[in-house]
Amino acid sequence: MAPAIKTASPASTPVKKPLNVGTALPYEARTALHLKGLVPSAVEDFSAQEARAYEQLRNKGTDLEKYIFLSWLRNTNLNLFYRLVLGNLKEIAPIIYTPTVGQACQEFSHIYPFLAPPNSVDGLYIPLNEVDNIDEIIQNYRASIPEGSEPETTVITDGSRILGLGDLGMNGMGIPVGKLQLYVAAAGLDPRRCLPIVLDFGTDNPKYLEDPLYLGIRQKRPEDAEFYAATEKVLNGLTKAFPGIFIQFEDFNTPHAFGLLDQWRDRILCFNDDIQGTGSVILAGFISAIKLAGIPAKDHRILFVGAGSAGVGVAKQLVDYLVIEHKIPEEQAKAMFWFVDSRGVITANRGDTLADHKVYFARHDNGDTQCKNLDEALEYVKPTALIGLSTIYKAFNEHVLTRMNEINQDSRPIIFPLSNPKTKAECTFEEAMRFTNNRVLFASGTAFPEYTIPESGEVRVPGQGNNMYVFPPIGLGAKLAKPTRITDSLIFAVSKSLSNTLNSEEIARGELYPRIERIRETSAQVAAAFIHQAVREGLAQDQFWIDLVTANPASSATSASPDGTYSQRVLDEVCKNMWAPAESVSQLIPTKL
Repeated sequence: MAPAIKTASPASTPVKKPLNVGTALPYEARTALHLKGLVPSAVEDFSAQEARAYEQLRNKGTDLEKYIFLSWLRNTNLNLFYRLVLGNLKEIAPIIYTPTVGQACQEFSHIYPFLAPPNSVDGLYIPLNEVDNIDEIIQNYRASIPEGSEPETTVITDGSRILGLGDLGMNGMGIPVGKLQLYVAAAGLDPRRCLPIVLDFGTDNPKYLEDPLYLGIRQKRPEDAEFYAATEKVLNGLTKAFPGIFIQFEDFNTPHAFGLLDQWRDRILCFNDDIQGTGSVILAGFISAIKLAGIPAKDHRILFVGAGSAGVGVAKQLVDYLVIEHKIPEEQAKAMFWFVDSRGVITANRGDTLADHKVYFARHDNGDTQCKNLDEALEYVKPTALIGLSTIYKAFNEHVLTRMNEINQDSRPIIFPLSNPKTKAECTFEEAMRFTNNRVLFASGTAFPEYTIPESGEVRVPGQGNNMYVFPPIGLGAKLAKPTRITDSLIFAVSKSLSNTLNSEEIARGELYPRIERIRETSAQVAAAFIHQAVREGLAQDQFWIDLVTANPASSATSASPDGTYSQRVLDEVCKNMWAPAESVSQLIPTKL
């Protein structure tokens, strides 16, 4: 197991605004800044500030109020915010991201003025009618940030498919903001060099078009030709201004998610978390589940409910895993998967025109059988694994869960309700446990509480297939190694590495993912594996990491095959490059003001 990570050193660069330490500002600094008598006299250490902030957080009545409080804190005292987050990550992560971020996005236009002080710059809002002025917009942004803090990582959305909530328009900005907070908290990216972007290209949601307080442009979304042309102008402007920036596409509607990834993945350093990230983290959990299920990998029958970008992305990565790891021919591996969409099981002869991304998994062996719903599909497929990305609340009801248990009497049923937020989840952990006689191998997309088995008093911890296990270390590895592109084999290496991060206690408890409290430790390990793989494939461009990996190969690596391994020397160096909030005020305040 990797040693505990100490990552305070990168925070030692003095920032330009010493006032962001608040009540920790020393007397000497107050004198130099002519603040004597203008602030309370006490000089506090960071732990006292943290205690006060945590007290205020706990006093908020709703999760949305906590979200607003934390946003204001981040925009006024960055160091205190991340000290609070890292000290209470399990409690705060569901507030700054799913599930609370879903409500925050729905209400974004109504709460925006209260998320930061007036005129604070917290990202780019790029309207469709301003894409020709992208250079000016970027120059405006540059002028608003301290010298030397140009962005290295950006998350960009158009708000067209936010979580399972649909088209939220400009209100989707809460997603890039939240994702980048997780990049920082989980993998130590420098928060001063992270840039959230929303493409304000309109909305087809009448709720927001009719909302008098909506802050986005009030028009319908453009047709595809205009969308792709406008997006190209934005991406060209970004990559010209910030060469090598790592771009994460997030929450675009399904056709555009696939279209953008196909168009740009070999041209710039980019990644789609809905397609590649979701697939990677679920693959890691599935690798763990297969080890525990009790039947050989080749005998699994995997039923997906929901056939959007995330579902197809997950399934394709599972196919790659079965081909690479278990030597199952691709056609045979693909035949282990069935998909249910709104019209039933996807087949080639169903009578409708399939979207391009659905064609690969369309069944050709069904004859005249057409299953019109999940219940019929269960009886026809008799799945060993049920994976939900449908955004249909309670789609895995008592009957479905009970049948999964009955079908899999000789093995443990794998049930992954992955839809976000909680109001869209196919089932809860408690329901999955109760209706499978506590036999389920479970992972969800949103956080659920632990479950105590009434008969024994044993406490079970639900697996959460949270993308924050993978996209932060991918971003960290990309920032350090500077690969020319993100390949499928790089993503596969991430999944393998994540599945290897479980410690002996987690394995003994039958858990599918490491505890969230260890996420900075596991992120460093996954980033190290990512860097090793980037060097093996000849993708890395940063000579320091090329030389380091070459001199310190992973002990089990015999080829460019993605095995998720890394060397201790590379891991140690990754840890040194992870940003962390300062531990003392001396790290933030220059000796002379």
